[in-house]
Amino acid sequence: MMRVKHAVPLLLLPLMISGCAVQYDPVNVTPAGDVRAARMTPDLQNQIQTLEAALIALDPRSINPQEARAVAHDAFVYPMYLANDWGLTWPPLLHNTLRNANQRKAGLCVDWTRAMRARMRAKNLQTFDLYWAVAYKGNAWREHSTLVVTPKGRPMSEGIILDPWRNSGKLFWSKLKEDEQYPWKYFEGPG
Repeated sequence: MMRVKHAVPLLLLPLMISGCAVQYDPVNVTPAGDVRAARMTPDLQNQIQTLEAALIALDPRSINPQEARAVAHDAFVYPMYLANDWGLTWPPLLHNTLRNANQRKAGLCVDWTRAMRARMRAKNLQTFDLYWAVAYKGNAWREHSTLVVTPKGRPMSEGIILDPWRNSGKLFWSKLKEDEQYPWKYFEGPG
Protein backbone atom coordinates (compact mmCIF):
# COMPACT_ATOMS: atom_id res chain seq x y z
CA MET A 1 0.00 0.00 0.00
CA MET A 2 2.82 2.39 0.82
CA ARG A 3 4.37 1.97 -2.64
CA VAL A 4 1.08 2.77 -4.38
CA LYS A 5 0.67 6.03 -2.42
CA HIS A 6 4.08 7.21 -3.58
CA ALA A 7 3.70 5.91 -7.13
CA VAL A 8 0.47 7.80 -7.86
CA PRO A 9 2.01 11.30 -7.62
CA LEU A 10 4.95 10.15 -9.75
CA LEU A 11 2.57 8.78 -12.38
CA LEU A 12 0.51 11.97 -12.39
CA LEU A 13 3.51 14.30 -12.75
CA PRO A 14 3.97 13.71 -16.52
CA LEU A 15 0.24 14.20 -17.04
CA MET A 16 0.28 17.48 -15.13
CA ILE A 17 3.28 18.75 -17.07
CA SER A 18 1.95 17.69 -20.46
CA GLY A 19 -1.42 19.19 -19.56
CA CYS A 20 0.36 22.52 -19.26
CA ALA A 21 2.03 22.31 -22.66
CA VAL A 22 1.75 25.38 -24.86
CA GLN A 23 1.06 24.68 -28.53
CA TYR A 24 0.26 27.21 -31.24
CA ASP A 25 -1.17 26.57 -34.69
CA PRO A 26 1.61 25.65 -37.10
CA VAL A 27 4.09 28.47 -37.55
CA ASN A 28 7.01 28.09 -39.92
CA VAL A 29 10.10 29.98 -40.92
CA THR A 30 10.40 29.95 -44.71
CA PRO A 31 13.71 29.35 -46.52
CA ALA A 32 13.79 33.12 -47.12
CA GLY A 33 13.64 33.66 -43.35
CA ASP A 34 10.05 34.90 -43.14
CA VAL A 35 7.94 33.65 -40.25
CA ARG A 36 4.41 32.60 -41.22
CA ALA A 37 1.45 31.41 -39.18
CA ALA A 38 -0.66 28.76 -40.89
CA ARG A 39 -3.78 30.57 -39.70
CA MET A 40 -3.97 34.34 -39.17
CA THR A 41 -7.10 34.79 -37.09
CA PRO A 42 -8.90 38.14 -37.14
CA ASP A 43 -7.92 38.57 -33.48
CA LEU A 44 -4.23 38.01 -34.24
CA GLN A 45 -4.39 40.38 -37.23
CA ASN A 46 -6.03 43.02 -35.02
CA GLN A 47 -3.34 42.62 -32.32
CA ILE A 48 -0.59 43.01 -34.93
CA GLN A 49 -2.25 46.13 -36.39
CA THR A 50 -2.67 47.62 -32.90
CA LEU A 51 1.03 47.16 -32.11
CA GLU A 52 1.97 48.50 -35.55
CA ALA A 53 -0.05 51.66 -34.86
CA ALA A 54 1.55 52.04 -31.42
CA LEU A 55 5.04 51.71 -32.93
CA ILE A 56 4.27 54.35 -35.55
CA ALA A 57 2.77 56.62 -32.88
CA LEU A 58 6.13 56.67 -31.06
CA ASP A 59 7.33 59.09 -33.77
CA PRO A 60 5.07 59.28 -36.84
CA ARG A 61 7.52 61.51 -38.76
CA SER A 62 10.49 59.17 -38.49
CA ILE A 63 9.08 55.63 -38.29
CA ASN A 64 8.85 53.71 -41.55
CA PRO A 65 5.34 52.13 -41.56
CA GLN A 66 6.63 49.04 -43.40
CA GLU A 67 9.24 48.49 -40.69
CA ALA A 68 6.60 48.98 -37.99
CA ARG A 69 4.40 46.39 -39.73
CA ALA A 70 7.29 43.91 -39.97
CA VAL A 71 8.29 44.41 -36.32
CA ALA A 72 4.69 44.04 -35.12
CA HIS A 73 4.11 40.91 -37.21
CA ASP A 74 7.25 39.14 -36.04
CA ALA A 75 6.77 40.31 -32.44
CA PHE A 76 3.55 38.28 -32.34
CA VAL A 77 4.20 35.40 -34.74
CA TYR A 78 7.87 34.56 -34.07
CA PRO A 79 7.24 33.82 -30.35
CA MET A 80 4.56 31.34 -31.42
CA TYR A 81 7.16 29.57 -33.54
CA LEU A 82 9.67 29.59 -30.67
CA ALA A 83 7.10 28.30 -28.18
CA ASN A 84 6.41 25.31 -30.42
CA ASP A 85 10.10 24.75 -31.14
CA TRP A 86 11.10 24.98 -27.48
CA GLY A 87 8.30 22.69 -26.20
CA LEU A 88 6.99 25.48 -24.00
CA THR A 89 5.21 24.67 -20.77
CA TRP A 90 2.85 26.95 -18.88
CA PRO A 91 3.22 28.75 -16.52
CA PRO A 92 6.54 30.41 -17.35
CA LEU A 93 8.04 29.64 -13.94
CA LEU A 94 7.36 25.93 -14.44
CA HIS A 95 9.01 26.14 -17.84
CA ASN A 96 12.01 27.92 -16.25
CA THR A 97 12.33 25.00 -13.82
CA LEU A 98 12.31 22.51 -16.70
CA ARG A 99 14.79 24.64 -18.65
CA ASN A 100 17.14 24.92 -15.69
CA ALA A 101 16.93 21.13 -15.26
CA ASN A 102 17.94 20.73 -18.94
CA GLN A 103 14.52 19.30 -19.81
CA ARG A 104 13.89 22.06 -22.37
CA LYS A 105 16.36 23.55 -24.84
CA ALA A 106 15.31 27.17 -24.27
CA GLY A 107 12.58 29.41 -22.89
CA LEU A 108 14.07 31.48 -20.08
CA CYS A 109 13.40 35.21 -20.43
CA VAL A 110 17.01 35.70 -21.59
CA ASP A 111 16.45 33.08 -24.31
CA TRP A 112 13.37 34.98 -25.49
CA THR A 113 15.24 38.30 -25.42
CA ARG A 114 18.21 36.93 -27.36
CA ALA A 115 15.96 35.30 -29.96
CA MET A 116 13.74 38.34 -30.40
CA ARG A 117 16.73 40.68 -30.62
CA ALA A 118 18.39 38.46 -33.24
CA ARG A 119 15.13 38.28 -35.22
CA MET A 120 14.72 42.07 -35.18
CA ARG A 121 18.40 42.72 -35.93
CA ALA A 122 18.13 40.48 -39.01
CA LYS A 123 15.58 42.97 -40.37
CA ASN A 124 18.31 45.64 -40.56
CA LEU A 125 15.91 48.22 -39.11
CA GLN A 126 16.61 51.79 -40.16
CA THR A 127 14.00 53.65 -38.09
CA PHE A 128 14.13 51.68 -34.82
CA ASP A 129 16.69 50.97 -32.11
CA LEU A 130 16.64 47.84 -29.96
CA TYR A 131 17.44 47.77 -26.26
CA TRP A 132 17.80 44.88 -23.83
CA ALA A 133 16.07 45.82 -20.56
CA VAL A 134 16.35 43.97 -17.25
CA ALA A 135 14.38 44.17 -14.02
CA TYR A 136 15.55 42.98 -10.61
CA LYS A 137 19.04 42.22 -11.93
CA GLY A 138 20.85 39.77 -9.68
CA ASN A 139 17.72 38.46 -7.94
CA ALA A 140 17.63 34.77 -8.91
CA TRP A 141 13.86 34.51 -8.36
CA ARG A 142 12.74 37.79 -9.94
CA GLU A 143 15.28 38.85 -12.56
CA HIS A 144 13.58 39.34 -15.91
CA SER A 145 14.81 40.46 -19.35
CA THR A 146 12.95 41.78 -22.36
CA LEU A 147 13.40 43.60 -25.65
CA VAL A 148 12.52 47.28 -26.00
CA VAL A 149 11.95 48.96 -29.37
CA THR A 150 12.35 52.74 -29.72
CA PRO A 151 12.48 55.21 -32.59
CA LYS A 152 16.06 55.57 -33.86
CA GLY A 153 18.17 57.69 -31.52
CA ARG A 154 15.61 57.81 -28.71
CA PRO A 155 16.25 56.61 -25.14
CA MET A 156 14.99 53.24 -23.94
CA SER A 157 12.50 54.94 -21.61
CA GLU A 158 10.50 56.10 -24.67
CA GLY A 159 10.12 52.60 -26.10
CA ILE A 160 7.70 49.70 -26.24
CA ILE A 161 8.54 46.45 -24.49
CA LEU A 162 8.07 43.20 -26.41
CA ASP A 163 7.80 40.42 -23.82
CA PRO A 164 6.77 36.95 -25.04
CA TRP A 165 8.04 35.20 -21.88
CA ARG A 166 5.40 36.65 -19.57
CA ASN A 167 2.49 34.86 -21.28
CA SER A 168 4.27 31.74 -22.55
CA GLY A 169 4.76 32.85 -26.15
CA LYS A 170 1.72 35.11 -26.42
CA LEU A 171 3.20 38.57 -26.74
CA PHE A 172 2.75 41.05 -23.93
CA TRP A 173 3.58 44.58 -24.99
CA SER A 174 3.20 48.05 -23.56
CA LYS A 175 5.03 51.33 -23.39
CA LEU A 176 7.94 50.82 -21.04
CA LYS A 177 6.74 53.64 -18.76
CA GLU A 178 3.31 52.00 -18.45
CA ASP A 179 4.50 48.53 -17.39
CA GLU A 180 3.80 48.52 -13.67
CA GLN A 181 4.90 44.92 -13.12
CA TYR A 182 8.64 45.44 -13.69
CA PRO A 183 11.07 48.31 -12.90
CA TRP A 184 13.00 48.12 -16.18
CA LYS A 185 16.62 49.26 -16.35
CA TYR A 186 19.02 49.59 -19.26
CA PHE A 187 21.14 46.48 -19.86
CA GLU A 188 22.32 46.71 -23.47
CA GLY A 189 21.70 48.72 -26.61
CA PRO A 190 20.91 50.42 -28.78
CA GLY A 191 21.56 47.96 -31.51
